[in-house]
Amino acid sequence: MKENISIKENSQEPGSRILLELKGVAKSFETTDVLKGLDLKIERNTFVTLLGPSGCGKSTTLRLIAGFEKPDAGNIFFEGKDITGLPPEQREVNTVFQNYALFTHMTVAENIAFGLKIKKYPREYISDRVDYALSLVNLEGYGDRNPGTLSGGQQQRIAIARAIVNEPKILLLDEPLGALDLKLRKSMQIELMKLKEELGITFVYVTHDQEEALTMSDQIVVMNHGMIEQIGSAEDIYNEPKNAYVARFIGEANLKTGRMSSPSVVSIEGVDFPCTDEGFLSGTPVDVMIRPEDVELVDPLAGQICGVVSDIIFKGIFYHITVKTDEYEWKACSTMPTPVGTKVGIHVDPFNIRNMIQGAKEI
Repeated sequence: MKENISIKENSQEPGSRILLELKGVAKSFETTDVLKGLDLKIERNTFVTLLGPSGCGKSTTLRLIAGFEKPDAGNIFFEGKDITGLPPEQREVNTVFQNYALFTHMTVAENIAFGLKIKKYPREYISDRVDYALSLVNLEGYGDRNPGTLSGGQQQRIAIARAIVNEPKILLLDEPLGALDLKLRKSMQIELMKLKEELGITFVYVTHDQEEALTMSDQIVVMNHGMIEQIGSAEDIYNEPKNAYVARFIGEANLKTGRMSSPSVVSIEGVDFPCTDEGFLSGTPVDVMIRPEDVELVDPLAGQICGVVSDIIFKGIFYHITVKTDEYEWKACSTMPTPVGTKVGIHVDPFNIRNMIQGAKEI
């Protein structure tokens, strides 16, 4: 007998783009608080990435959305209705896991059809849906194969086809590309983005890979210790981090302690750097973020500050160069090699001193 579950309404305006909302969601395991009152809104037909280190709560958030876990506090709303107590099979959600979870005693087609057979759809309908799903993931003609004979990338596509064949409104992906090699992972990233556009459904993707998040996402949710540090587009998260944690976690950054000499000039190591960020009074202590690609290495006489190259690493398309000044190490990216021991000047355009982040720590 099915459990009688009361469905509550959440105030949502007609035509709202909000598909899923988490309000005050908290979850603990034994004595560990994994989520601490999470508030999150996810819009329709967006690619949302939950990004953060291991243990930050991103996979737990995904399991709560899927219904595999229940929150200790808070509510989860889907299209304005409270689904907090609904079991997974009653949610319009499907999940793709990192380990694929394919049935090796079934063919590819039988794996994809499994959920539809459980729901007792007609055989002809199931066959049509399986063929459609296989075409979406570019595996036409593989229906009779055993998944164990296929590559990791092909198995991942089968897992995705099995999820999308049920026509979920949200597809949850828990680090699905983590087991693939770099080249295949990048190829699958492109395929997932195309698939999301073709299907017109919402993707919620979990990863700890910053480059993956920046490449694929319409919206990134940066998480840390069960809380959300920042939500925004890839450009916003990278260029305008809210705090030092986000600046450190997304790409590389020079985080330097400074003091405002005037509302549009910041002093770093006693040297004045013009900047475009305003809103700070003269004399205010600040922390400054400058991305390595925005650090220009010039002749010592042309630099705003001088230092000596202490390290250089070839990264394929650029050199990662470390410059030691009197107080700091500066990270720079350059297409030209500069030998260790070379005295150089450092120049930063005002626009590229993007943030004044209070409370940031040197990294």
